[in-house]
Amino acid sequence: MDLVSALILAIVQGITEWFPISSSGHLIIVEKLLGESSGLLLEVALHFGTLMAVFAYFSKDIVDITKDILSGKWGTPNARLGFLLILSSVPAGFVGYFARDYFDSIFSTLASVGIGFGITAMLLFIAGTHQGARKKLDKFSPFRVLLIGFAQAVSILPGVSRSGSTISSGILLGLDEKSAMRFSFLMSIPVVLGASLLTLGNVKELSLSFLPASLVSFVVGLVSIHFVFTKGLNKRKNFVWFGIYCLLLSILVLSISLF
Repeated sequence: MDLVSALILAIVQGITEWFPISSSGHLIIVEKLLGESSGLLLEVALHFGTLMAVFAYFSKDIVDITKDILSGKWGTPNARLGFLLILSSVPAGFVGYFARDYFDSIFSTLASVGIGFGITAMLLFIAGTHQGARKKLDKFSPFRVLLIGFAQAVSILPGVSRSGSTISSGILLGLDEKSAMRFSFLMSIPVVLGASLLTLGNVKELSLSFLPASLVSFVVGLVSIHFVFTKGLNKRKNFVWFGIYCLLLSILVLSISLF
């Protein structure tokens, strides 16, 4: 893939990874428009960039969690959050390890992407109109965290937004908007890191040619996280607007795939 196409995909990845509109679905659409195929290594490079954006934006949380767990202070809120993040990663880790290739092979068509966007739209509409409890993370049970983990596992399907499904499920299970977003962004770390390491484990030689794409996805991802966390999804009614976007995109993609 030429550099310009790779940088376009990096910008798309940086924006759509944190907006609740599915990065995988947008990457498939943009690749088809460009007539290019990114390949596994470029996908890893793009996700690595947005992963580093999470590390940078939530560095204090990550340091506090790691410090308390390693020092044996397992009863602190930070350590509890760390264990909940690990628990939430189990469903996606299981599905990703055993069934990722299967899902990629049968759900990479435009029609399946359109259906995925429709699922994302439905979740966002429900979350945007939900008027239930608004709890903090320290009041959240492991069972509910595991349910959010299952929502993350479903997002392996192209078009189903990882951030959209996890934030929406967090809200539906009782979290306030900020807590749901914070947990969703942090829970991406073990899953994306694990998937990247598995992919790189089968690579004999790495190339620095992917570095510009990683840097662009990092910078754009950092800006996107800040916008989503402070303005984009800080009010539930905003979920509906993203839902409308995903619904229109679903209709458009399905129409193109069918006709």
